[in-house]
Amino acid sequence: MHVAVSPNLTGRRRVRATRCARTTSSTSCSYPWLIRNPSVVVLGVKTTTLSVDLHPACRKSLLPTKAGGLRMSQEYVHVPVMLDEVLTAIERTPPLSIFDLTLGGAGHASAILSANPERRLIGLDQDEVAVGVARERLAQFGDRAHIYHARFDQIHAIAEKEGVAEGGVAAALFDLGVSSYQLDTPHRGFSYHNDGPLDMRMNSATGVTAAQFIDAASEEELSQLFFVHGETRFARKIAKALVAQRPFQTTQQLADLVTQVIPIPARRRGHPARRVFQALRVQVNAELDILGPALDAAIRLLAPGGRIIVMSYHSGEDKITKDHLLYGSTGGCVCPPALPCVCGAIPTLRLLNRGARMATTQEISRNPRSESVRLRIAERLLPSEERVRE
Repeated sequence: MHVAVSPNLTGRRRVRATRCARTTSSTSCSYPWLIRNPSVVVLGVKTTTLSVDLHPACRKSLLPTKAGGLRMSQEYVHVPVMLDEVLTAIERTPPLSIFDLTLGGAGHASAILSANPERRLIGLDQDEVAVGVARERLAQFGDRAHIYHARFDQIHAIAEKEGVAEGGVAAALFDLGVSSYQLDTPHRGFSYHNDGPLDMRMNSATGVTAAQFIDAASEEELSQLFFVHGETRFARKIAKALVAQRPFQTTQQLADLVTQVIPIPARRRGHPARRVFQALRVQVNAELDILGPALDAAIRLLAPGGRIIVMSYHSGEDKITKDHLLYGSTGGCVCPPALPCVCGAIPTLRLLNRGARMATTQEISRNPRSESVRLRIAERLLPSEERVRE
């Protein structure tokens, strides 16, 4: 096991630093996988551990394959959330193509391809940076990985282009929300911790920025948006302050204003601007508007025994997911559960877990951003199972 220690440390300080770094690295061995090249601070000096413990399915696949893309691949860290659960769900599906509708840095995709050498994966992402990184990381899989710069509501068009008909997909994976790279890159404008232009677009080549939306929206529109996303008590007050103080150019300006508006006793856990930033990001990228139709399109593409796997990170996403999967599992039946169905509804899905599954405490400890994940999985029924409830 190789451990990097700053060359500026000598003597006893170097020995202590080496022991500390080794402890950090060895501790990671108890976990199935770890963030790639995690930075650690040893005695005030920032170092990088060179020995990494990745999930067995992607131990090699996350390593950059081309020297030209080395720096970007290292900077775009994608820690696949609930990877064991995803791989287990896909393992028991028909030997057909797999769709990764939110490709990101290819963390899930590379593990899926490594664990399923006979499958091919079709990946979509609307972030051009993520698409570039994914192409580098998945190049080793050759023709088994087909990557598109597209939003996930274009799944039907991409399936047609790939020659995939309805009933020809083994699994469809949605890992919703914003990636760690996007949050940690100030110029993307997603973070209330790092100052940058107030952008928030997943696809920076199209659409309006968050700053432009705030400038054009009415006070009532802003108030309603914040109210829907959880700022029930102070939505109108925040909206009024935004209209009075606009235009806004940077994330720091927006975060500071929201912090000033919300009284200290009323601030919840975390940054007071968290829900406002989330609401603006969802609005700018039309995330909730496109999710429902995309879920329905993915379900139609599933083969019998195929599975739809959805990871949500806030209540709006999870509610839409829950409603659409529940509808598929009941066929929209409105009859009392204890009585035979007389409305003619035909279910197409079977829910594989009661309610949503969450990340384990071990995973949350190594990847705090997995704390809010809600995983839902449903399986496409066989034709013989698609019948009216008796």
